Amino acid sequence: MTTILNATLSNGQLVLQEELSPELEGKKLKIIILDADSMYQADQTESEAAAQARINRFVERSKQYSAKLPADYKFDRDELYDR
Repeated sequence: MTTILNATLSNGQLVLQEELSPELEGKKLKIIILDADSMYQADQTESEAAAQARINRFVERSKQYSAKLPADYKFDRDELYDR
């Protein structure tokens, strides 16, 4: 599961702008911290071509985490639960 949440750092503590799901209680989570202010500032000052190039780089990098499925692939939920 991947979720993107916004938070503010206050006195060394992350304060989330929304509550986490109760289903996450007791689970270990990995957190990636991005400075949202600098991200938005970069988005506003870069040209359309630069923004498109940045998006293309992201898509190319993300392809390494995807897999090609055969054209005749059909998800079988029953088979999944039989394991």
